[in-house]
Amino acid sequence: MKIACIQLDIAFGNPETNFARVAEKMTEAKENGADIIVLPEMWNTGYALTELEALSDSEERAKSFIADFAKKNQVHVVGGSVSTHKNGAFYNTMHIADKNGEAVGEYDKAHLFGLMDEHVYLEAGNSLNLFELDGVTCGGVICYDIRFPEWIRAHALNGAKIMFVPAEWPAARIDHWRVLLQARAIENQCFVVAVNRAGSDPKNEFGGNSMVIAPWGEVRMQLGMEETIGYTEIDLTEVDEVRGRIPVFDDRRETLYKKTEKNL
Repeated sequence: MKIACIQLDIAFGNPETNFARVAEKMTEAKENGADIIVLPEMWNTGYALTELEALSDSEERAKSFIADFAKKNQVHVVGGSVSTHKNGAFYNTMHIADKNGEAVGEYDKAHLFGLMDEHVYLEAGNSLNLFELDGVTCGGVICYDIRFPEWIRAHALNGAKIMFVPAEWPAARIDHWRVLLQARAIENQCFVVAVNRAGSDPKNEFGGNSMVIAPWGEVRMQLGMEETIGYTEIDLTEVDEVRGRIPVFDDRRETLYKKTEKNL
């Protein structure tokens, strides 16, 4: 699988500009042979949270946009996430479409980040995000979710061999981003494909450093801070190989963990 990570400088509060630029970047990625295209978090609006009533996606525009591009170009699209308005509330939502244009996954960010006021404006999701691309079980979480190892482990225990992580991770904590992603790959013995945004908004500078990390922990691709597209190829047989070398899933003591959590 050849993966394209679109590290986009998102236009704050300007969906029209962002849709046009994402279409341009996805076309470039497809022309360069990508099998899977991955977008960053909240690419339609950025963190214009006070303007969600006017700007968020209430008619599944992004979902259709991703599915139409995937079908037309025969490419899988892990659609990062977009701000959405549904059921009377706002969410940070990931859409995934396979190369046939089928919507194979949808996920509302489970852990809301208080330092960027997500909890004030958004509702949290409550479901795992598991989906298949070419018969491979994948998982997807969003940004702050990677600080909760038990959430990533839940996806791995349900078969995920690739974890996709779109983000708007600030430059001030980019060291945490790199270490956490590498740890999540090693402890779950899976590929981690993480796409951060570039650029800045009125309150934050973002750190880029989109990464692809192999199940043994090697960094296969890492970008800088500028807007760009990163490419890498992955071999899924590595997941089974690494899980066979150190069988952490077989050696888990789940009853012990539940007992310990109960006593905390």
